[in-house]
Amino acid sequence: MATDRRTLLKQASAAMALALVPGVGAAQKSDLPRPRIKVGQIGVGHAHASKLSVYRASPDYEVVGIVESDDALRKQAESQAAYRDLPWMTQEQLLNVKGLQVVLVETQVRDLLDTAEVCIQAGKHVHLDKPAGESLPQYQRILDDAARQDLMVQMGYMYRYNPAVVLMREFLQQGWLGDVFEVHTVMSKVVPPDGRIEMAMYPGGIMFELGCHIMDLVIGVLGAPEQVTAYAQHVSPLKDGLVDNMLAVLSYPNALASVKSSAVEVEGFARRHFVVCGTEGTFHIQPLDNPSAKVSLSQPRGDYNRGVQEIKFPRYARYVGDAADMAQVIRGEKECDFSYAHDLAVQRTLLQACDLPLTKS
Repeated sequence: MATDRRTLLKQASAAMALALVPGVGAAQKSDLPRPRIKVGQIGVGHAHASKLSVYRASPDYEVVGIVESDDALRKQAESQAAYRDLPWMTQEQLLNVKGLQVVLVETQVRDLLDTAEVCIQAGKHVHLDKPAGESLPQYQRILDDAARQDLMVQMGYMYRYNPAVVLMREFLQQGWLGDVFEVHTVMSKVVPPDGRIEMAMYPGGIMFELGCHIMDLVIGVLGAPEQVTAYAQHVSPLKDGLVDNMLAVLSYPNALASVKSSAVEVEGFARRHFVVCGTEGTFHIQPLDNPSAKVSLSQPRGDYNRGVQEIKFPRYARYVGDAADMAQVIRGEKECDFSYAHDLAVQRTLLQACDLPLTKS
């Protein structure tokens, strides 16, 4: 519903803008090709780096090159479809490609912020994969610089344009759920031994690596909390040091949120869920990756009935909506859906949920 209306509005806006082009007839205007946005990627070491395939498939973008300084990572990537036949270059070469507008930052987590900062300093929009590093001051510096240059820093939280999440936001905007007093969410899976060793390099544990996706959603619903209480355990028999069973409780004046993430849950993907409870209704999304929603309402709202109803959605393809939204923002067709202040609040809350310092430089 909401998505359809927004799409129609965007199409209408684009048509109005095109009508202002002098000397172009109506038939010609509909056939005018839109200039493609030049995008490059730095790094293939991130777990979600292969999202480059989304940009390669999109008519909005032209992928001009990719950077990877680690020979082993590059060799491994060269045989993968997402990177095949693309020009490999140095970071300096990529940032100097004529007309380059966007850089996807897909390095290993420890290098994300340093790389993003260089790209922003070079005047490029950035898609920054998660989480936004361990240094809140550096992240804030990056966002401040981006704001000064009117550049987009789009975080790679993968559920932002999930159709069930989009509909949930519509319910909240319409006030159909009443006053929100509770959010409960879980994001878990079984992480294999080799993956656990890599994650254990970061003291934030599984919440830092995985829970950040749903922390983004919680802050989107309730905003920054007054207090964060973190609980962390290592429950696996493996002696790898990974903090693999974590819970954070976020306190608000009139609401509580629980954010749970583990690296040991069998069939954890199926139980990934996001629940918003308000005084007039409850919106329960489960699972998140192939979304379905159960909605309970105290009274009829729009096309939805009083009581409980199930809502089915098309299968969700990650990052397609993110790429499309970024293109519209860069072209000046819309404002960014997620403010610098929102992203900073997410990162601050995430670090608190991981019991990590906020002052690390």
